[in-house]
Amino acid sequence: MKKEMRKAAYDSVLNIEACRFQGILQPFPPHFHEYYVIGLMEEGERRLICGNMETVTRQGDILVFYPGDTHSCVQAGAEPMDYRALHIPAAEMERLAEERHISVLPAFSQTVVSDRELADCFRHIHQSIMDGRGAENRGKLLRFLSALWVKYGGQSAAPVQEYREVVEKVCAFLETHFAEHITLEGLCCYAGLSKSTLLRAFTKNKGITPYRYLETLRIGEAKKLLEQGVPPVDAALRTGFSDQSHFSRYFHLLIGLSPGAYRDIFTGNNTEEKE
Repeated sequence: MKKEMRKAAYDSVLNIEACRFQGILQPFPPHFHEYYVIGLMEEGERRLICGNMETVTRQGDILVFYPGDTHSCVQAGAEPMDYRALHIPAAEMERLAEERHISVLPAFSQTVVSDRELADCFRHIHQSIMDGRGAENRGKLLRFLSALWVKYGGQSAAPVQEYREVVEKVCAFLETHFAEHITLEGLCCYAGLSKSTLLRAFTKNKGITPYRYLETLRIGEAKKLLEQGVPPVDAALRTGFSDQSHFSRYFHLLIGLSPGAYRDIFTGNNTEEKE
């Protein structure tokens, strides 16, 4: 079996994170990000669930996730995953779109795209960021995104309507009070719904339970603190985790790196974990 290796880097000029996971068998539970994720499957197969779509990703597939897209994946074959990805903040993506004279970002009509030419272009851009040369390829990044938008852009799917306003109200509450002790009973009282109704409506609208949504919010906020150099133990306490062990385990489960290793990419510009 191939040796597991996890690498990450941050380009301060592009304001983009890059990561590379090789030899990975780890499943990733349902979660979402506040930023765009564009990934490439180099090897291995994964059963991916995003929204109401389920598919098996294979070598050469490009993956595209919008901010807030709930997704999960598990191993689908014997070959470990080799995966590379770029994490692009929403504000940065909007700036890049403006440079291409695109006033409104199109929704991608597909989560998984099979396009060898775009995959080769993405691989080159990604590797340049991993090697600390991302700024040299900003023009190529713009052309790649333009091609992706033109070829696979579409209209956003209509939102689920059942209790949508109530679910958004609960999400807004969680986004404001994520560091506090929150119970399902308290959320039900706030929403004015029974446990079963809230769980069903929330999961149908967001593709994730309220608890997973809260934990994912906490991880997202912890990432921001780690980027500022805050020690992992302090990041855990300031985002509502009961202890550092729980925080570290869940951070690794969703992000694929330990909190300390993630913090290092903003202090040393790159990091690598091997097992």
